[in-house]
Amino acid sequence: MDMNNKEAITLDWLKRYTGTDPSAYGDWILLTNFQNYVEKFSMKFDLKINGIGGPMTSAINSDGLSIINFGIGSANAATIMDLLSSIKPKGVLFLGKCGGLKRTTEIGHFILPTAAIRGEGTSDDYFPKEVPAMPSFKLHKYVSELLVEKDMEYRTGVVYSTNRRVWEHDKKFKKYLRRVRVMGIDMETATIFITGFANEINRGALLLVSDTPMVPEGIKTEEMDKNVNKKFVDLHLELGIEAMTKIENEGERIKHFQY
Repeated sequence: MDMNNKEAITLDWLKRYTGTDPSAYGDWILLTNFQNYVEKFSMKFDLKINGIGGPMTSAINSDGLSIINFGIGSANAATIMDLLSSIKPKGVLFLGKCGGLKRTTEIGHFILPTAAIRGEGTSDDYFPKEVPAMPSFKLHKYVSELLVEKDMEYRTGVVYSTNRRVWEHDKKFKKYLRRVRVMGIDMETATIFITGFANEINRGALLLVSDTPMVPEGIKTEEMDKNVNKKFVDLHLELGIEAMTKIENEGERIKHFQY
């Protein structure tokens, strides 16, 4: 194997990072950064979890739908998207959590981002700042249709991705977030959108609002996180499974457009 080219490197590393042989992956992939999503997926389909003890974990059902827990942060998000370029999946949907920044985004709501502001820095290694971080809209169309069918409360709008995990005390940063009028904040969405574009992977995100950090009483605590996991994670995962299964069954091709 020629380890001087990206395809060879990423193909070799995909199994090392995720514990799953590249040939086992199907066309559609769910991404998460929480292990309980992988565990719930595994229990639902009675699957073995691969990669336990390694940097990432994964599982694949009999229909070829995969889920990968890549960990937290933009560097990990970029890594998994680069590694997935070796198998050229038809689509990737990120099931992430975010902070809701508007009064209309309450805990338990879903955000289907139309774009993400690239505040994380990692995406700068792929494209200049002028290139917007955007999803593949046809993939998002399926997710949106599913949410409407189920009469789910969701919002569309721009989110902000940051490398800062602890910012809730920073009044200056909060003022900036209000000024740019973003709907939510996380650490990975912009990176996934940009690296998906760079690697010609169709990508989307369905974000669960897990806290409302612009006010002190909305800052995430351990108890709040437990309640969110108990009330909303099963639904979040099920929506991702149904959306990606629907795309696979309907068979509509999602094109990656180049400029």
